[in-house]
Parts: sequence; C-alpha cells; structure tokens
Amino acid sequence: MSAEPRFAAGDWYAVAGDRVTVLLPGSQRDRVAHLWDLTDSGADVDTVLDALLAGGLSSLDHFALVAHGDDATRLIVRGAPTATVSSPSGDDLVSATPGTAWAERLVTGVTSLRVTLTGDGEADRVLTPGLARVSVVEFGAPAPTGTPAPAAAPATVAVEPEPVAHEPEPEPPVAEPEPVVEPEPAAAAPLHFGEPDDDPTPTGETPVVQDEWYDRDGQTQVGGPVPDFDRPPVPGQEVAPEVVSHPVASLIFSTGDVVAVDRTVLVGRAPEARRFASHDQPHVVTVASPQQEISSTHLEIRPGAGADHGSAIATDLGSTNGTVLAQPGLEPEELTPGIAVSLIPGAVLDLGDGVTIQVTNA
Repeated sequence: MSAEPRFAAGDWYAVAGDRVTVLLPGSQRDRVAHLWDLTDSGADVDTVLDALLAGGLSSLDHFALVAHGDDATRLIVRGAPTATVSSPSGDDLVSATPGTAWAERLVTGVTSLRVTLTGDGEADRVLTPGLARVSVVEFGAPAPTGTPAPAAAPATVAVEPEPVAHEPEPEPPVAEPEPVVEPEPAAAAPLHFGEPDDDPTPTGETPVVQDEWYDRDGQTQVGGPVPDFDRPPVPGQEVAPEVVSHPVASLIFSTGDVVAVDRTVLVGRAPEARRFASHDQPHVVTVASPQQEISSTHLEIRPGAGADHGSAIATDLGSTNGTVLAQPGLEPEELTPGIAVSLIPGAVLDLGDGVTIQVTNA
C-alpha cells in the first residue's frame, strides 16, 4: 500500500503513527494523549495494544487498530467500526460479531484498506502522522484526483490520430469560450499560501499559511488598535516580541492548514486583528463552525517569553464554549479564559465542531 493514508472528517480520533494507527470514538479523549506519545515514538503494535487495553475492555466498547508490517497488515476492530480489506485474493469485510471481544485479521499483499467509523464520506484529506478527527480512514486507496482521465486521452489519440487532428480546426468559434474556463485555477489561489520552495510540510500536499496576513473569507476585520482587546501577558514574565526570527512551533489544523508560530496566531469563525499595527499583523486562521461552537475570535497562540522562551503558548480569548487542551502524558483540561498555557509538542487543542489543532516542533 504505497498511497498516502486519507480520511474524511468526523467525530472519531485518529492517532496516526508511522507503524500503527488507532481509531477511537470522541468519548475516549483521555486515552488519546498517551497513545499518541507511543505511536509517535515508534512503538510496535503489541506495546500500543497493551496501552489501549490498560483500562479494560468494559470502558472501551468501540475501537479499530491498523498496524503495517514489512510482510503483512494487522487489523483489529471492536464494536461499531467495519473494514473492507482488498488483496490479490479478493475483498474481505471485517466486523466484530456481537458477543465477541473483537475481530482480527492478519493479511498479506493488502492493496487497500477502508475503515468506516460513522457515515460513508469521501476520504479526500491526507492523513499525516499525528491526531485528526475522522469518520472514514483509507490506507492504500488512490487519491480522488481524477487521474484516470489523462490515461484515456493518449489511447484515443493513438487509435484515431486523424479525427483528433481534424476536429479542433472546424471548431475555433466553439473553442473561444475556453479562456473563460481558464480562470478556474485562479479560483484555487487562496489554497496556495506560499511558493513551492517555501513549503515546510513533508509531502507538499498540505497548504501552508504564508507569512503575510490577508483576509481569508471576507469576514476578518482589521483596523486601528483597540485597548480593551489587549490580552495580558503571562503573569511574572516579560512580553515576547511581536515577531520572532525562527518559529517556535508548527500548528497542524484538522482542516489541513499548517501555520508556523513565528508571531501571534488568531483562530476563530471570523477573527478580529484590530489591536495589531500594520507592521506586525498576526497570522489569522478562519475555521468553519456549522454548529456555532467556535467563537468569532476564539483562541490565541503566540511565542512565549521568559521561562516559556522557545515554546508556543495558548490563551482562550473568552470563547463561548471553551477550548480543551490534551497534552502528552497529562489529563485533558479546559483552558481558563485569559490565562496563557505553555504547549508541549504533541499537544492537541479542541475548539469544537470537529476542529482540532496539533502542536509539533517547528
């Protein structure tokens, strides 16, 4: 299975490592941080499975685990998840029989594997090592990029070169509307957040927010400084510079965006950056919130100072529904509005409405 894993957004957690991926329902948030610490360190499937079952099966009604070995793929499903495994011998539907602990398969020559958790969405987002909120995960399935169409074109030209050569000539009037279609690539321009050489992501598939601030959805507002919008610094610490020379962390959004923390980052449905001067505009990240669980200006993440120098710190900006922080090895906690908290690599911030932010090293 050479293609990159892909997923459809949903309410389940995907703890994705290079060797093992664990899929858990949203109610198992307290297990996520420890499992991510193991999968990120390259732990084998038995170590991860032992940690997953440490609290007992009585509190773990549903989960799925996929482990990729050199010769075989190991699949375990319990409860609601189902999986379709494709191999040279055919397709196999794997699901747990009621009354059994789980269903397990060890399959060689797997060409693709689709794990369905809730719904039946299209897996159109790349799943990189880390945490994501998912409903479907596919391993080895080709990306939905419509690549078969170019393959058909050469076959047509090779079989009937004459008709293909003649058809364009009598149709210049019909071809004239084509310049109207060509602006479509320009419509995708908002997804291009930097030049190709500036893309710090390992695959080049995930868009990276560029250093310049810009309006992403027409709702973001910029204006003169507003004193009552200022957020207090960390008590007893000096204020960090507005822009640092090297990013202190990277933020991987469940939406696919990646943001470098080299200055303040504002996140929300329609973030306001009015308190910033024109020379130190922050990164502004607008996220969708169909259920209105995310506030207009929900969360601030910025470089730390003093004891937190070299780290990123997060502050809930008085959001309506709050922000939950899960740090590796620690119990999840809800941020206190206005109080900055230092972020550890591997930490996950949950803003609601399925939007999460994973913190990684810059």
